[in-house]
Amino acid sequence: MSLTRTLLDTRPLHTSPAFRRLLIGRTVSVLGGFMTMVTVMYQVWAMTASTAWTGAVGLAQALPLVVFGLFAGSWVDRGDRRRIFLTATVGQAACSVLLAVQGFTGHVPVAAVLALVAVQSAFGALGAPAQGVFVPRLLPKEQVAAGLALNQVAGQSMMLLGPAVAGVLLGWLGIGVCYLLDALSFGVGFYGAFGLPALPPEGEPSRAGLHGVLDGLRFLAGHRVVRGALITDLAATVLSFPVSLFPLVNAERFGDDPRTLGLFLSALAVGGIAATALSGPVTRLARPGLVMLCGAGTWGGALVLFGMSTDPWVGLGLLVVAGAGDAVSVFSRSTIVQTRTPDALLGRVTAAETIVGQAGPSLGNVRGGLLAGWTSGTASLIIGGLLCLLAVGAVGATTPELREP
Repeated sequence: MSLTRTLLDTRPLHTSPAFRRLLIGRTVSVLGGFMTMVTVMYQVWAMTASTAWTGAVGLAQALPLVVFGLFAGSWVDRGDRRRIFLTATVGQAACSVLLAVQGFTGHVPVAAVLALVAVQSAFGALGAPAQGVFVPRLLPKEQVAAGLALNQVAGQSMMLLGPAVAGVLLGWLGIGVCYLLDALSFGVGFYGAFGLPALPPEGEPSRAGLHGVLDGLRFLAGHRVVRGALITDLAATVLSFPVSLFPLVNAERFGDDPRTLGLFLSALAVGGIAATALSGPVTRLARPGLVMLCGAGTWGGALVLFGMSTDPWVGLGLLVVAGAGDAVSVFSRSTIVQTRTPDALLGRVTAAETIVGQAGPSLGNVRGGLLAGWTSGTASLIIGGLLCLLAVGAVGATTPELREP
């Protein structure tokens, strides 16, 4: 196999200038988002010293996605996806500005910080299904998997860089600057999408309100492959996501230094970048379901071993492996969703995927924090990883279509 076929497939960058511009804007915006994620976690930990409260950050992110996500997807399937995305981006930027204001002024209750996080998540619930239809509309079908892999490697790279930059800026300039930079990053994301053409749904528009939502849910219930893909991701996030435990581990092993808090997320990103950079054979292989199951199983197994490890540096290596499995699983899941779903339903199905992909980890953070409070961090990690392995095995056994080409 040639080196060019092994490395990341970059054809979409040459095929579509609009995709290339959108990718640049998305990359900068994701960088700001990861900086804010670390900043919120650090601020809440500094205010409360409680893993339950850091887990509550995840709840503030998850609830708006669950409550508004499917209705947002129905709206996206009735209007211009580009305009809806731009509106949501402005709302997210405004929330980051308000977070920056409270960061500079101080003396804000932790509940107010979580409220701003929740409002920003609500705007994200609107923007994500709109953005989710861009790739299959801008690229030919045979390049969709490659385009999603490019999105993934950009996101993973920012997951590596964002926490590290946030750690340095937190110790140097404080939390207000980190929030302000996130607000500016949304401006770049806005620019990336501004030049897109109008993108109304192809086919019959969604019915309004609850009827449109129910139409999307009926599609999910009846399509075994798409349903299995989303259930697999839930198994890897709700049951085993470990991020809410990272501040506790940082306090125990790294002296509670904010500059090292991002190492754990960065380790996950290193694995994700490496796996995606070598994803050429995977994106060209017409078996995304089997690849997704293997990736999710690798994630769960690596987290079990991470929980058993007593050496923090061995643990970081295991997080690299977990990140590689997660990255492969995520872009394989997205390939299934975006190539198996009709365009007229894609906003609603993408909204469901967003709920799974974003609310799932947030709920997993709540699970991890609460279980660690009742038992220990080690027990929470091991139990979550084992539950993930059992669930992925069950999905693979009961959905043979996922294992087929």
